[in-house]
Amino acid sequence: MGLTAQPPTVLAIDAGNSKTDVAVVTAAGEVLATARGGGFRPPAVGVPAALDALAEPVARAFADAGVPSVSHVSACLANADLPVEEERLATALHARAWGASVEVRNDTFAILRAGVAEPRGVAVVCGAGINCVGMRPDGRTARFPAIGRISGDWGGGWGLAEEALWHAARAEDGRGEATSLVRTLPAYFGLPTMYALIEALHLGHIEHGRRHELAPVLFATAEEGDEVARALVTRLAQEITVMATVALTRLDLLAEETPVLLGGGVLTAGHTRLNDTVRALLADRAPKAVPRVVTAGPVLGAALLGLDRLGAGQKAQERARGHWEARRPESSPEGSRATM
Repeated sequence: MGLTAQPPTVLAIDAGNSKTDVAVVTAAGEVLATARGGGFRPPAVGVPAALDALAEPVARAFADAGVPSVSHVSACLANADLPVEEERLATALHARAWGASVEVRNDTFAILRAGVAEPRGVAVVCGAGINCVGMRPDGRTARFPAIGRISGDWGGGWGLAEEALWHAARAEDGRGEATSLVRTLPAYFGLPTMYALIEALHLGHIEHGRRHELAPVLFATAEEGDEVARALVTRLAQEITVMATVALTRLDLLAEETPVLLGGGVLTAGHTRLNDTVRALLADRAPKAVPRVVTAGPVLGAALLGLDRLGAGQKAQERARGHWEARRPESSPEGSRATM
């Protein structure tokens, strides 16, 4: 596949564990084509197979845009948690000859860039896991490894579900504090007791991957006033605040008014206690921070990062943003840049 330099174009890629969105965007911010594909999971299938899967939506987007390749590939990828992983994936993407230049970032950077008018701010993403990144226009970044407990992480929907199960199990047999989670967690799966739930999970009657479905049950139980559930929600708010504050400090932004973008399924679900606690803690520890929930599609962030690389101006960025915001579902309660 040959390379093309004129007119300047960006291939924006937002590749998550469950789905991938791609778009071809001109330097003027015009979106020529978009396409969606499956998840991007190099740890599970290997890098070559993951890129083969990515090639399908890219090929459709190129065909619809009428281009054989682009000037620059801006890829924000799940499972690119360390700089060395970004470098390896960038090398593998460059070998595909989709663009003259390639930049790979962790997918959290896409959510951050989607929520700000310039590449300046901090984003905390809490979905299945938890992550935080920050950036300044001069290219400085702050980030965490975010690969689980071995890198000091706590939280995310998966981690919350595990904590809820732990507390409920101990409450049922008397080792722990009483909590309504002993009732609400098994009831979600139509089971009468925690013992029955433990047995079903252990024997595989309930698929291991369904555990994350218990995170919303935890939040609902907290809203009912359960102290154990409320304490877990508070701990998550504290973790989100700590990550944001550390990133702001590393970038010398703690004393400046700076957007702190909150994204991911847990933070965009409208859990009032969680969001209110995050706002209160940030007001105390980082008074200049301006928290906002971001629900704009992360592929917008990948596109804007690509336009930054091409030196595109504000009008081009606004045109690209307008494309995705015009297609935002009307039912979205927060909007793409909602204020907490």
